[in-house]
Amino acid sequence: MRSAVCGVALLVVLLSGVQAFLPVGGGGNTHVTITENAVMKKINEVCKAVAESEGREFKPTGSSVEELLHACLGSATSQVSAAKFHEALNQIYMENSQVDRDFMSSNPHHFNSESFSGGRTLITQGTAAIKANIHKGSFQAARETLGRVLHTLQDFYSHSNWVELGNKEPYPALIRPDLTISNIADLYTPTCSDCASGTCPNQLLPSIMSRKKLTSGYMGLFSASKPAGKCSHGGAADLSSTQNPRGGISKDERRAHNAGLHDTAVSLAMEASLELLEDIRGAAGNKEYLRLMGITRSAVLCFVIDTTGSMADDIAEAKRVAYSIIDSKKGTQNEPSEYILVPFNDPDFGPLIRTADPDVMKAEISKLGANGGGDEPEMCLSGQQLALTGAPASSQIYVFTDAPPKDTHLEKTITALIRSTKSTVSYFLTQKTRSARSVSPQARSGFQLYYDLALASGGQAIKVSKADLPRATDIIIDTSTSALVTILQKARNPGSVEGFPFLLDASVSNVTVYITGDSLNFTLHSPSGVSQSDSAGKGSLAVIQTVGNLWRVQLNSPTETGLWNISIVSTQAYTVKVTGQSATTFIYNFVEDFKGPHPGYAVIYGRPETGLPAKLLLTVTGQKGAEALKVQEVALVEVSGSRVADGVIQEIGGGDFLVTVSQVPEGEFVVMLKGEETATSSRFQRQSTTLMSLSNVIITATVSSTLLPGEDFKLPFTVMTSGTEGTYTITIGNDRGIPLTYDTTLSLVVGVSTASTVIMKPPANTASGTDVTVTIAAEGPGGADSNYAVLRLSVLAKVTDLTPPVCEIVGVSGICPSYCSNYTWDLSVNITDGNGSGIKDISIQQGRGNFSQEAVVDGGITVVRGLYSASCCSPVVTLSVVDKEGNVGKCSYSVERSGGVSHSLSLPLWACLLFSGLNTLPGILPLF
Repeated sequence: MRSAVCGVALLVVLLSGVQAFLPVGGGGNTHVTITENAVMKKINEVCKAVAESEGREFKPTGSSVEELLHACLGSATSQVSAAKFHEALNQIYMENSQVDRDFMSSNPHHFNSESFSGGRTLITQGTAAIKANIHKGSFQAARETLGRVLHTLQDFYSHSNWVELGNKEPYPALIRPDLTISNIADLYTPTCSDCASGTCPNQLLPSIMSRKKLTSGYMGLFSASKPAGKCSHGGAADLSSTQNPRGGISKDERRAHNAGLHDTAVSLAMEASLELLEDIRGAAGNKEYLRLMGITRSAVLCFVIDTTGSMADDIAEAKRVAYSIIDSKKGTQNEPSEYILVPFNDPDFGPLIRTADPDVMKAEISKLGANGGGDEPEMCLSGQQLALTGAPASSQIYVFTDAPPKDTHLEKTITALIRSTKSTVSYFLTQKTRSARSVSPQARSGFQLYYDLALASGGQAIKVSKADLPRATDIIIDTSTSALVTILQKARNPGSVEGFPFLLDASVSNVTVYITGDSLNFTLHSPSGVSQSDSAGKGSLAVIQTVGNLWRVQLNSPTETGLWNISIVSTQAYTVKVTGQSATTFIYNFVEDFKGPHPGYAVIYGRPETGLPAKLLLTVTGQKGAEALKVQEVALVEVSGSRVADGVIQEIGGGDFLVTVSQVPEGEFVVMLKGEETATSSRFQRQSTTLMSLSNVIITATVSSTLLPGEDFKLPFTVMTSGTEGTYTITIGNDRGIPLTYDTTLSLVVGVSTASTVIMKPPANTASGTDVTVTIAAEGPGGADSNYAVLRLSVLAKVTDLTPPVCEIVGVSGICPSYCSNYTWDLSVNITDGNGSGIKDISIQQGRGNFSQEAVVDGGITVVRGLYSASCCSPVVTLSVVDKEGNVGKCSYSVERSGGVSHSLSLPLWACLLFSGLNTLPGILPLF
């Protein structure tokens, strides 16, 4: 669908309101709004089911996304940041929108030119990949694929004649791999009559209508030719629409001649999107579905730990800190949603261990021990690569090591991953004893690499003795919170005498200033004129601690609001960073516009191009929603300089803004936002942490399909420069160790795209759902300029089982009067999977009861006999059954409180979805 969005009240609507789709009739139907409406409706439904299973009410205090998140998590107190929620949903919306750029001329992606088989394959294979990704915990890869799949699914209803044929329900064969698309008009069957005006109400031939033949319009972006008698898509971009039969059957735009058809297409696209989301929910279960959608506590605890022999003290401290955080935050709002551990040594690194269970992480950490290692540097960057690709975006990653990196060739890859994920990496660099490995001048330059990477990510590089390490790790406790915000970040090299102002608002708590550097002095100044120098360990403004090269300044609570200042005196390099805890924050992406039949904006997954205005799509979020905040200033600010480049702000709606910066700083910069909380007139300041800069190099690559285990996969890409021509060095890597074949150099001419290809072959035993992060870097002659592209691909083994399992209701007992408290009811089911892949999981998707099960063999067929028992106060149940290939069915049952019993099945009598293989499921497991 492509009409302008009118004040969308949710998330960063990438293409709407900024010519993502052509505005017609003042409507608000776009791919983004259709997706948004379906996603939010399903989230509300799942949140309500989870709340019911936990015996609590689901009552958002308002209509904002933030209040929905708060109610869904069951947060009675403490601040909840919606940043990761917005970020997760944006990934879906962005990928949905970018199908119009990345696959502009692909008929299957849009169901153009009667490409029904190809379009359906994209949907079914994409859905299988999403389910497999979720099972492996690869949520970002799943979200990106979901966005693309939803776009193709929605286009079916706008680009085909499904609506004209009188259908009032979505076409189930599009998302059911066990069904087939039938009755398609063949290549030689004429389908449309001529329409000279291009605006005829219905061009379909009577024979097509009477025989219910399925067709779609041909799209001619580069040629006017089409098969004789075939319908065109229509519109100015479709050259085929000028050839007889003229006109087009697209319902993208709502016009007078097709208003009813357009409205029906929008409605069916919405319903079809909901059906697809429900299928994925059934396969994933409520808990994992909400994690897919970003409904989670935002803090992630991620350790990358050197395990060589000299690291015994460091490992012991890492264990102590991890145990402390896990134990102190377990069951609280600040409990991490995920724990990640990556050990590294020489020459080994990994594996990445990831779990949402704090007890599992404690057990894994307890296994760590220091052993081996000689006098050589370690595989530290390889370990960081695993962490950056395995952890969710915007994570806090903590690295413990006492040696410089051996794998320095990964520096540009790590920098690219830091920028693309916006994750923050902090290093705890401990000094060795004389008996340990010596540090050569080359090693010292290696340590400098850690300082550079820390600065690039907005983290800290803390140099400390092993004995003092416990005092330095307080920073982990500070930053492993669900609502961490950065207020200021600056760096000076060489040092200088300078003051750094920063604005504190009423929503910020736990304010901490971190200063790293040697031989420096500083003074803290409050808005009311009170001062405290670094020599006062505990003063009227703050408690100051120092360990190694780190100064940790904790402002006293309650903290005075207004403009603070910290003045620093030093001739040596230093960094200063101010953080706090607040639900008021922002997320952003650099974007570029694209042309075509559906023009819009696409996310830049590398550095923005030099010489062009920088454009950002930015979302602001707060405890009471975006409506309670007013954005006053957005600027790009040099971190190592003083230049500030203000942006022109265009409000889109719902806390979303398009910001254009004409004169971008030449050096590395961050995004600075200033605004006001409208209810209290309290002014706030926030800053991004990841350093960004411009480049003359442009790398373009697109993920078009999944990888098959044991088979070659070709990933095409192009490189272009607007700067220096000549021989460019190409470096391509991935986080799974898959062998790659590609040209290591390309000869570039200014303004000309040069095409190349990388070939990869995942091992035959690679599990379905494994995501592979590929980083493509191009560096110009002499290393003067470079850029990168980061892509996530999914591995999907060939699916052979297409049939969902069967659940047969065999008995119901119990009578439920209107007074329900002391009465119960039972439901008996038999669940089978025939000759399929076998049942993997069974779960209660809706209802607050208990489910027990036992497996028996009856006539050579395994039958799972299940019994669901619940209070009459919980009269509705939906059971989910999933087989090992992710096929899902669903059955529901409801008990009438009047004393009678009735059932309501959403699929044929025994379509049952799947989930857990546990013997007893006490309702739905707790959300976190």
